[in-house]
Amino acid sequence: MTEELKEQYDNLSSSQKKVADYILDNDEEVAFMTAARLAAAAGVSESTVVRFVSALGYDGFTDFQQAMAEEMQDRLISPKKSQYKKLKADPSELMRKVLVRDAQNIVDSIHLVPDSTYDMAMDLLQNAPHVYVIGIRGCAPLAEYMVYYLSLMRPDVKAVTSSNISELFEQLSWLKKEDVVVGMSFPRYSLRTLKAMEYANNQGARLITITDNEYSPMNMYSSCNLWARTDMITMVDSIVAPMSVINALIVGLYMKNQEIVDRNLERMEKLWDDFQTYDPDEMAGPEE
Repeated sequence: MTEELKEQYDNLSSSQKKVADYILDNDEEVAFMTAARLAAAAGVSESTVVRFVSALGYDGFTDFQQAMAEEMQDRLISPKKSQYKKLKADPSELMRKVLVRDAQNIVDSIHLVPDSTYDMAMDLLQNAPHVYVIGIRGCAPLAEYMVYYLSLMRPDVKAVTSSNISELFEQLSWLKKEDVVVGMSFPRYSLRTLKAMEYANNQGARLITITDNEYSPMNMYSSCNLWARTDMITMVDSIVAPMSVINALIVGLYMKNQEIVDRNLERMEKLWDDFQTYDPDEMAGPEE
């Protein structure tokens, strides 16, 4: 896409060249922008963006956007393919290598989140009337984990995990100002998650993102961005460091609300015992 754009550059109008210049400088973000947002960023009209896309031979902005996303994804995957070939050629100590890479992701993430951002995230999660956690596809386990433990500490926590964009909006339909939305996405970034975050921002909600770095498009709508490395040597991204960031939030909230959480846990323990949640009859051995 970017090479094609460079080849066509001289044939573009002056206003279309502004769009091309912005894309060449910010190609990783453009794949997640609407036509209107790209026009505003490039300082042109939306109709100019439409004509620009047509001049490149695309049927519409959606087709152009998809091509940009595919190029970005190929760029992200190519280094992993190279690393995978090396690993396949030398599979010895595979488990150790994977664990070391996971550990390195945590170490590399330690200084990515300033204390002020961490404190802001905890304050938002503690004081919000409602908390919505968005994580789909590979991020669904992270979202489920976060919702489970947040629900033990405070009421009104909801997971938003559908991969259908209309269902995402339906689950966010009651969203109000002062509510908090936590969105998590890593390469390959989820366009559905990003659109849901844009919607939440338009509704005036407070946003927290959990993503991989400062260049992630997930940062566009949030001023509270928690970053964690996800590098791995195959197509499978590591979620160990993001999980550690979530754990840090959970532990921090527990320390701020220890008495309330302990009382809630005591109540939950009684319910678990009453309903044999962790000791079902069918799993018990015969009495001797």
